[in-house]
Amino acid sequence: MTVVTVGVHIVDVLARPVESIPAGQDTHLLEQIRITAAGAAAGTAVDLAKIGVPVASMGAVGDDELGDFLLMIMERRGVDVSGVVRRAGEQTAASILPIRPDGGRPSFHVPGANLGLGLADLDEDRITAAPIVHLGGMDVTWGLHDPAFFALLDKARAGGTVVTMDLLSNMAELMPAVRAFLPHIDYLLPNEEQALMLTGAATAAEAARALLGEGLRGALITLGADGSLVATPSDVTRVAALDVPVVDTTGCGDAYCAGFVAGLLEGRDVVAAARLGTAVAARVAGGLGSDAGLDGPVTA
Repeated sequence: MTVVTVGVHIVDVLARPVESIPAGQDTHLLEQIRITAAGAAAGTAVDLAKIGVPVASMGAVGDDELGDFLLMIMERRGVDVSGVVRRAGEQTAASILPIRPDGGRPSFHVPGANLGLGLADLDEDRITAAPIVHLGGMDVTWGLHDPAFFALLDKARAGGTVVTMDLLSNMAELMPAVRAFLPHIDYLLPNEEQALMLTGAATAAEAARALLGEGLRGALITLGADGSLVATPSDVTRVAALDVPVVDTTGCGDAYCAGFVAGLLEGRDVVAAARLGTAVAARVAGGLGSDAGLDGPVTA
């Protein structure tokens, strides 16, 4: 029953709290610095492993020290990384995240090896055998904007695999290509800005209805502090966020996806799975980094 995540793998370097960038060569003392495995596939995989779900991740990293670190930390957390390929001469994707006192997270980012991930890099048999495949960051993994990959997803779904998808960026120019994935997935989990850009809708509720019109089994739109909107063909439900002190919002979307996937794997209905996703995201928001606070099973 191993879940498979496919897509973006990133090394995050996080520091908090950062109120400003020092002038010249000045130094600001901070409370905490962490390096984590992140990205819409790797971060979700780590969260799944930390809450007790068997998971394998597929993606691309460089043959550099950052790639060594990323694979090491994922394995240490319990993720099967045998499906992550190494790209000779390429950099592993990385971000530097100065976390503001209110938990906000501006970023400096290098996309690196993620951009070249293609169908030839994937283990098709593992994908078609998985109970759930989570696609993370398909907006920026351009090598998977491929009819042959869509056919693989269709084959997996015909065999009973559930396919979920999350996005990485809020770049409007990438959204038209994302729409090509919609007929080939079951559940889409965008944030509000992504959902509005994808559909041209004025509100999250309108966006959810438009996404369902593409044939999805469900659209789960995350709304930050306002929780999430969970839409299925039979109902639209608002799931409230949990009231927790926020340290860092990095990876909360990946954590929500991990909880949702874990809920589906347990046999929960869509709304109940979304509530588990909300609980996992709340844990992560209480610490620094995309896997903070996840030291065992989460209940909701």
